[in-house]
Amino acid sequence: MRRLAALCGIIGAAAIAAALLPAASARALEVKRVKLDNGMIVLISPQHNLPMVTASIGFDAGARRDPKGKEGLASLSAASLMEGTRAMSADELNRKVDFLGSAMDVGAGSDYATASFTSLKRYWRDTLKLLAGVLTDPGLRPEDISRKQAEQVAGLKAAEEQPGYVAQITFLKEVFGEGSPYGHLPDGTVDTVQKLSAQDVRDFYRQFYRPESAVAAVVGDVDADEVVKALNESLAPLTGTVAAQKPSPLPPIGSGVHLTAINRDVAQANIIMGFDGIARSNPDYYKLQVMNYILGGGGFASRLVKEVRSKAGLAYSVASYFQAALFPGSFQVVLETKNKTANEAIAMVLQQMKRIQESPVADAEMDSAKKFLIGSFPLKLDTQNSIVSFLMQVQIYGLGLDYIERYPGYIRSVTKEDVQKVARQYLHPDSYILVAVANQSEAGIKVASSAASGKQ
Repeated sequence: MRRLAALCGIIGAAAIAAALLPAASARALEVKRVKLDNGMIVLISPQHNLPMVTASIGFDAGARRDPKGKEGLASLSAASLMEGTRAMSADELNRKVDFLGSAMDVGAGSDYATASFTSLKRYWRDTLKLLAGVLTDPGLRPEDISRKQAEQVAGLKAAEEQPGYVAQITFLKEVFGEGSPYGHLPDGTVDTVQKLSAQDVRDFYRQFYRPESAVAAVVGDVDADEVVKALNESLAPLTGTVAAQKPSPLPPIGSGVHLTAINRDVAQANIIMGFDGIARSNPDYYKLQVMNYILGGGGFASRLVKEVRSKAGLAYSVASYFQAALFPGSFQVVLETKNKTANEAIAMVLQQMKRIQESPVADAEMDSAKKFLIGSFPLKLDTQNSIVSFLMQVQIYGLGLDYIERYPGYIRSVTKEDVQKVARQYLHPDSYILVAVANQSEAGIKVASSAASGKQ
């Protein structure tokens, strides 16, 4: 259950997975959509094959709501909610959850904060009451918040020792700019989290944990009417909504290569190269799914892995992806290579971007991509957690409860011409941000463009 909230940071893949259920399974996914008395939208899917219940509530309280200079506040606020209620300490809460044999968590992703639980059928009402308690009457005691703050800072300090993490946080800052909703990872930075106060956490909770802008899903061995009654009773103290957030414009990326080279004594250069991407609502989303599968999102079937890793032996790992969320995200190619081969690997990645722009993909590549995207994900919906994730995405993105039936048609309709068109429109091999965490004396990362900017 840990960090189920992360499902709203990069959510496209899970939505696809859910969409690919066979027809028989799709028909079995009966869903009831209701609006609670406090305005919360809930999707309920009775699944009687196991005596278990999984529920999740997504609040508009993700890291994109962090104020500038207070990055990490959403994550700290979510973690602090798990420290009990005003009448119950964290130890008492944990003992009660453990006694029921349940699992419960509150965490924050980029877009949403998610409060979730899994329990046996006989104890789902008791577990719901415990979760409702931390949501409606949290303790948020200064000493508890300080303890979670220290844990978050310690985790960040440990992460900063990892070159891949350093590359990621640097890339996000360069692409989105400081203060942007997606310009940082949910946990923030050491500097920003250390400056947060208990009052910051309490204010954030009061402002963003509101039901009218929240989405919930309940899946398991339940009766839908009983779920609605229990949710109305337990969540009644929550009221109000959160004002819609407007996406902030992304800073333009000028022509050329914009390099940030970070020197570390590492054996493998960690490289991220990319630019601004799309929102999940972009009508080209499905065309880009097919295009990116062929380019770098299809694992060993992708061109980047075949050319850069398998044939040239230049990369330990290489992949590309679009981070499509509520607001436009980023496109990234992430690779690890030996320091001495960093420039060669970068050049080959750019060659593959240009290749997919300039020449139509092969029929075999199209067939492989479509078969994979349509047929490979059904097993990811064989748990209650995955169904809960899918239902929340359906509501958040307005996909419609018939999305399962419609998704295969979206993929089948993509043509080779579509792939080349979106590659030309959304890939920018001549204007991109390059972050390299490497032993620079060995790597000697070079920028071939005269328009490039460099940071050391």
